[in-house]
Amino acid sequence: MLRDSRPSGDMAIETELKLHISPEHLQKLKRHPFIRSFSAARARTLKLYSIYYDTADLELRRRAMALRLRRVGKQWLQTLKGGGQVSAGLHQRNEWETPVLSEQLDFAALKACGGELPGGVRNRLQPVFVTDFTRNVRLLEYEGAQIELCMDSGEIRAGQSSCPISELELELKSGQPQQLFKLALALLDIVPLDVEHTSKAEYGYLLFSAAKPSVSKARFPELKRSQSIASALQSLIAACLAHVQSNVPGALLKLDEEYLHQVRVGLRRLRVVLSIAQRYRSDDELIALRAQVAKLCVELGRSREWDVFITQTLAPICTRLPEHSGLREVLSVSERARKKQHAGMENSLASPDFQRMLLRFGAWMHGEHWGETESTLLQFATQALEKRSKQVLRHGKELVGENAAQLHALRIACKKLRYGTEMFGGLFGASGTKSYVAALAVLQDILGTLNDIAVAHRLLNELDNTARHDTLALIRGWMEHDYAERVADFGRAWKRFAAQKGFWD
Repeated sequence: MLRDSRPSGDMAIETELKLHISPEHLQKLKRHPFIRSFSAARARTLKLYSIYYDTADLELRRRAMALRLRRVGKQWLQTLKGGGQVSAGLHQRNEWETPVLSEQLDFAALKACGGELPGGVRNRLQPVFVTDFTRNVRLLEYEGAQIELCMDSGEIRAGQSSCPISELELELKSGQPQQLFKLALALLDIVPLDVEHTSKAEYGYLLFSAAKPSVSKARFPELKRSQSIASALQSLIAACLAHVQSNVPGALLKLDEEYLHQVRVGLRRLRVVLSIAQRYRSDDELIALRAQVAKLCVELGRSREWDVFITQTLAPICTRLPEHSGLREVLSVSERARKKQHAGMENSLASPDFQRMLLRFGAWMHGEHWGETESTLLQFATQALEKRSKQVLRHGKELVGENAAQLHALRIACKKLRYGTEMFGGLFGASGTKSYVAALAVLQDILGTLNDIAVAHRLLNELDNTARHDTLALIRGWMEHDYAERVADFGRAWKRFAAQKGFWD
């Protein structure tokens, strides 16, 4: 959706792409001839000072709303933002903006332009943080679109706390959102950039509440039967990208191992959604992006293998045999291998190629190639779930004994079906869904444990040498006991799942 060109005071839909940039690269970009070559007017420099208001318990934030007074020169503007979404860095929000006479909230003016605050909030509003920055503004004519390029430099303050601002905002004035991503890709060839998932307001709220960043958990959006297939797929892909992107900073800063785990989960879910999207309508860019996501999954999966091996296999054994020098030596070697894999993972996530992938996703998702079909979303979902279910049942019936390759294939098929049920299950109502998903989840967990044990054997082979032979034999013996128990569990879980009827029938 495009930002409206209606006069100030009416509701508009703000469509902008936010990019983080280091201060030194911001200065380089300001002077670069590429920017001047597309400039439609002389650059303007503005000093922007904004005061954000909320209740002490941050009710507006909980409702995904933001209320501010902004001073631009001698003029004060009052703005209420609410609703909208973030997709691959593209921020789209409803916005009600109107001039006011002074540094005072004007509720009558807000009401007159269509903005509405939640009931009981007005008398509890207070300043919570301020943003104070210099904005260099240029209007660019880029491939038929008019894009306002804003280069922001300053800080956010909440009480005695502050954090710097150094970012770009590409705001669409006319044209298609795809052009924002294409321009950002061109800028990425000039200077390093990071797609920004978090707004200035959200950073301000984090400062005000002194809250630590938190891990973002996976959640597919709730689909509606009235949605088109294209709209549903786009919202699913956007949710996966947001999940990955929101956890990458925490993974790179090593705030908690859960951040990296959630990045991996998000990429796996994205990979499955893309495979379903390819059934709907394939194109060269989708194929290329899917291949890049698959490559990332493999790279990050390697670090997960060492994580699981150390925490779930070695650590319990070392706890029970704390004086065993051989175990301590294997643990030390494994930690070094794990550290090496994590360094490779960090390089991948911190690379310009990762940011380029996010921007390419944005351009592709807002392209004109999606089209429509005669099938409804419910029909499409039914076909997708039926296909995944048949794959699981086929792999289960073909299973011979404890064949590792066949168990792996069955595990992957279960994972795809599980994600499919999470994506589309809400379209079919609760009847029958709960027991089906529960049976599938148990089966998937057991297969995951069996796979972790198989991977642990492979990692032990990589560590094997004459000096460690006896210690590794001890570890393998411990693992075999666990494996036998889980194989017995698998037999019971498979019978329960195979007896389930698909809730989409």
